[in-house]
Amino acid sequence: MTAGAVYRAGRIGMAAAIAGLVALSGAAAEEAIPSFNLYGQPGLIDMPTAEMAPDATLGLTYGRVHDSNRGTLIFQITPRLIGAFRYTGIQNFNHPSSVDGVYYDRSFDLRYLLFTEGKIRPAVAVGLQDFIGTGIYSGEYVVATKTLTPGLKVSAGLGWGRLGSYNPIATISTRSNDILGTGGVPTYDRWFRGDVAPFAGISYAPNDRLSFKLEYSSDQYDEETRSGGFEHSSPINLGMDYRLKNGAQFSLYYAYGNTLGAQVTFPINPKTAGSPGGNETGGLPVKRRAPGDARDLGWTMALDSAEASTQQRLISSLEREKLEVEGFDLQPQRATLRLRNPTYGASAQAIGRAARVMTRVLPASVEEFVIVPSENGMPMSAITLRRSDLENLENDAAVEMLARTSIVDAFGRAPKSDLTEYPKFTWSLTPYYSYSTFDPQNPLRIDLGARLSGSVQITPNIVLSGSVKKKLVGNLDQITRVDESKLPRVRTNYGYYAREGDPAIDTLTLDFYGRPGRNLYSRLSMGYLEEMYAGVSAELLWKPVDSRFALGAELNYVRRRDYDLMFGLLDNVTTDPVSGIKREIPDVNGHVSAYYAFGNGFHGQLDVGRYLAGDYGATFTVHREFANGWRIGAFATFTDVSEEDFGEGSFDKGILITIPLSVGIGTPSRQSNTTVIRSVQRDGGARLNVSSRLYEQVRTWHEPNVANSWGRFWR
Repeated sequence: MTAGAVYRAGRIGMAAAIAGLVALSGAAAEEAIPSFNLYGQPGLIDMPTAEMAPDATLGLTYGRVHDSNRGTLIFQITPRLIGAFRYTGIQNFNHPSSVDGVYYDRSFDLRYLLFTEGKIRPAVAVGLQDFIGTGIYSGEYVVATKTLTPGLKVSAGLGWGRLGSYNPIATISTRSNDILGTGGVPTYDRWFRGDVAPFAGISYAPNDRLSFKLEYSSDQYDEETRSGGFEHSSPINLGMDYRLKNGAQFSLYYAYGNTLGAQVTFPINPKTAGSPGGNETGGLPVKRRAPGDARDLGWTMALDSAEASTQQRLISSLEREKLEVEGFDLQPQRATLRLRNPTYGASAQAIGRAARVMTRVLPASVEEFVIVPSENGMPMSAITLRRSDLENLENDAAVEMLARTSIVDAFGRAPKSDLTEYPKFTWSLTPYYSYSTFDPQNPLRIDLGARLSGSVQITPNIVLSGSVKKKLVGNLDQITRVDESKLPRVRTNYGYYAREGDPAIDTLTLDFYGRPGRNLYSRLSMGYLEEMYAGVSAELLWKPVDSRFALGAELNYVRRRDYDLMFGLLDNVTTDPVSGIKREIPDVNGHVSAYYAFGNGFHGQLDVGRYLAGDYGATFTVHREFANGWRIGAFATFTDVSEEDFGEGSFDKGILITIPLSVGIGTPSRQSNTTVIRSVQRDGGARLNVSSRLYEQVRTWHEPNVANSWGRFWR
């Protein structure tokens, strides 16, 4: 998409994520949050410190100083590593890429804590600022911070690049300062090269609300002086922060001898920002059997009638727990339940509630409970619990029950799905919005409207689903900016869809799911797969139930959808509106994917294959997932398209933020909303958007994920 515009429709988008950060910012207030500087990083005013935010802190800052407006999203990836994405607009800036005198810039930062603070040793950190981009904010630093007394800290360091421009004391090698070009490529040829300048500062916090800061800055603001009329009169900057009880930080600055600045910061911590539910009614307690009842098999003389009566009571009891029975098999000492969970985001919570209901309904001789969770008719795993363990460990830590629980592949173990009536119809009417970001003509455009969604589960394994939307207000139809593309316009024609697609059919698909073999899962989807493409998508996933590793393969045959987003289709040929060149979109694309759960909430994914524009390459995705359902990640795609042909940004990359709905509503829900923040969306590295891919459905019920959520087994 041109000039970094991102087009995406969803019930919750980037602004919803921002609103969530603001609303939930109090969750971070319980831990010590450092002050954030004008670059959105822990620091003084312009200069960094060696401080880190509490692990997993997610922060949003917006600041203005002189003609610069900076918005930054930061994430404390690990206790020692912090990353940031920044979007800046500099007014009255004379640059070839400026639009109406405003220069827009996207940049990424990383900081790593080399040494933690000791009794004598200061904390020491090394950082890269704007290390992927056109380089206007490019700089590197090494900084040390020491706490002298409670509330009093001093910091000092050396800066390179932008941070080495004022009063340098040395020069190391040569450094390119060109800020033109497509950007998006790590500028490793500049790192820790060129002039080196010192910086220092001090901060004092008389209480936990107020802090004062003084710094000697090593940034001379050369680019702003040359191109924007900036006056740098002094390296001395002053600042004051005020922090609310919910952790929000408001800052005022007097900088460079002549400039006032201000900033607001909203930090939260996904690890503690609400739990997945919490307002729901408590689950039923375990019903203990009387001594000797476990040996009573008298009921088995009329097994068929006993099973029918038991399954009806089981269905009714689980309905009250908002769980569904798809199938049931009763034996004298074992009962197998095929379970559908439409409610609980934590898989272990659904299992625990079902198991406790079983203790209250099943005959006393049934000692072994086998619970088989099912997704779209696919039995996922067979979770075996002993009834006597449930009776004896109800008041113990959940981990004690986990140690006595068996989780194996459910292939060939599930009862028939014959206790649910089909077809089954569900629908919802929800608000939606679509948005476009980072277009220099208008950095944020939004459409607001309503979406009607429906699903018909024809059989357990066959689902017909779709949604339509109608815009009520918005300005996406005003997108006019078009950049030249040297690839088929597989994504950068989004403006046509925004103008003509109202009302619009988002998706309309028929999905077939299956278990072709042990450790194997399959999906076949056909119809209007996403906003821009229709076709057929086939997927096969190999995932052992006890493994952190999975492999998948996907093959797609696609046709472009008509711009009105109704039922029409277009030829897979696009015409470049700038050059007039026609380019053909390949009919077939697909990927081979590898997935791995590293532990401590970190997950990785590698997709290798052919993309929509016909380019070949790989997408690397890493995210960190928390027990309450929050997920923060990033991705980068590298293909055989050259930087010149790709255009602005050089390659596809972005940030992923998933917020579970249950955090906002306070009751259990399996729904979540993922926001994709791309620095720039072009035609290279573009992948088909298929919402029903298998991996997330499958891993939910496999041993690593069930074990991670086991803390909610007794909830």
